[in-house]
Amino acid sequence: MRSILFVPGDSARKFEKACGTAADALVLDLEDSVSLANKALARSETAGFLQQSPRAKYLMVRVNAFDTGETLGDLAAVMPHRPDGILLPKCRGGADVRELAHYLAAFEAAFGLTQGSTDIYVVATETAEAMQGLSTYAPAHPRLKGMLWGAEDLAASLGALSNRDGADYSGPFILARNMCLMAAAAAGVTAIDTVCTAIGDLEYVADESRAARRDGFGAKMVIHPSHIEPVNAAFTPSEAEIAWAEKVLRHFAQNPNSGVVQIGGKMIDRPHARAAEKILIAAGRDLP
Repeated sequence: MRSILFVPGDSARKFEKACGTAADALVLDLEDSVSLANKALARSETAGFLQQSPRAKYLMVRVNAFDTGETLGDLAAVMPHRPDGILLPKCRGGADVRELAHYLAAFEAAFGLTQGSTDIYVVATETAEAMQGLSTYAPAHPRLKGMLWGAEDLAASLGALSNRDGADYSGPFILARNMCLMAAAAAGVTAIDTVCTAIGDLEYVADESRAARRDGFGAKMVIHPSHIEPVNAAFTPSEAEIAWAEKVLRHFAQNPNSGVVQIGGKMIDRPHARAAEKILIAAGRDLP
């Protein structure tokens, strides 16, 4: 999973358009992109889309946050139609993941779904309280698959006038990005980079995406279809990376008792082997 496209939950037309894109996953959104007046419509439209979808893509639903009182109603509307995952916004930490997991287990039992079949993703940095809870995700709940950092709601929580210093994020938001990355790594789940808000600047999108992959993020959220191509390109391992990864793993397979091997005049140790495995998994290749 490289690109994850947000789709407003109250627009059947946008559902259909999103299905024709190269996004690896879709987030059917019941939260920020839907007005209060359209919440009921969004539940109905999203449920209908899930019911009719051919499931060519991974489909998750972003429900409303726990503090809205709308979460259970959202889940009741969509869970009969087997979403692949639920994205919980404004998540405060591991306790919220466990609470959501209890709800999902109950809905799976009620609707005859396989227990544990619904994944959980969280937006982990949208409030100051959430920032304090980043250390509570490890060890990860079995349902938790990914953690996303977000900058827009965090600015409001902090009272910041902006989350930018020129073209780049300012200090508090760089901190949120990096802490989410490390919390996801500690929990053993995918770190997901936030959306790029520079809608018309595809080179900026590409640069931001390459920087995210360089630093360890495994995917990126997308709010506009034009961003999918540069995001997918950034998160797709190159043939040179794949060849390096295969060579590293072959060397360790041939030298199972060695902690270090020499490849191309460079010393390669076990952390490089773990990095090589991640490259091949991202590329959809078999491990040697």
